[in-house]
Amino acid sequence: MDLRRTLLFIPGNNPGMLQNGGVLGADAVILDLEDAVAPLEKDSARILVAHALRNVDYGTCETVVRINPLDTFAHDDIATIVPCRPKALLIPKVQSAADIKVAVELMEKAERPGQEPVKIIALLETPRGLAEAYSIACADSRIVALALGAEDYTASIGAQRTSSGIEILTARSLVLNAAAAAGIQALDTPFTDANDETGLLADTQLARQLGFSGKLTINPRQIDIIHSVLNPDTKDISWAERVIKAIKVAAAEGSGVASLEGKMVDAPIVARAERILIMAQRVGLKGAAQ
Repeated sequence: MDLRRTLLFIPGNNPGMLQNGGVLGADAVILDLEDAVAPLEKDSARILVAHALRNVDYGTCETVVRINPLDTFAHDDIATIVPCRPKALLIPKVQSAADIKVAVELMEKAERPGQEPVKIIALLETPRGLAEAYSIACADSRIVALALGAEDYTASIGAQRTSSGIEILTARSLVLNAAAAAGIQALDTPFTDANDETGLLADTQLARQLGFSGKLTINPRQIDIIHSVLNPDTKDISWAERVIKAIKVAAAEGSGVASLEGKMVDAPIVARAERILIMAQRVGLKGAAQ
């Protein structure tokens, strides 16, 4: 299970941030060639990001590059970036499975012989993209996550962004359901007010309650707050350990059915418990996968 609680955007035209991205505490860095870079700086940013991928040690931090949309500079981005071996591309404004197939064809042409296939995170930012979420999620085995881009989405439907997030509840649900149906991760939209820690906390708590396991992040100050919410707490870990114990006892007794505190323990419950314990192990908390 890949650990993607936080994915921190880093402008692709900022050499200092590109150099230090791996020590900021995020699980992944998104080296951004799209929104963070003005049109006249696209070429130079692409070169900077390629240089960073080749020469900067990001440690255990996953390297993701947000390329430009497929109808703009994506062809040049993919041709330059993919041979530098990022772990994944974040593809913006994905509208359909056909978009993914185009991206994959370009990626296959750009990859070096023997190179590990670069993964894809599909960023859904339009009404059509959300309507096609499941077919996008299933379009190719390279896809490891769907991510929601709420700013462009709400602008496209004429909604006003609020701190409560009520206007994106349906969009969040569509992303979550499609990702779960396809067996991949769902990543929540960024909280764009870097100075509102209370708002970030509430927004991340809601995202976790809905089912998100990771969140796009725009500022390093947001990382610890998001981790504090998305990490399993002691109650989660204790519950998960009891679930695993119950299913093991049932198996030892020759029973295919287990119960815990009067409730039946079935396969989805066991899978959730296993995910909690794996996460706890990965982040250094008490508990480990059993």
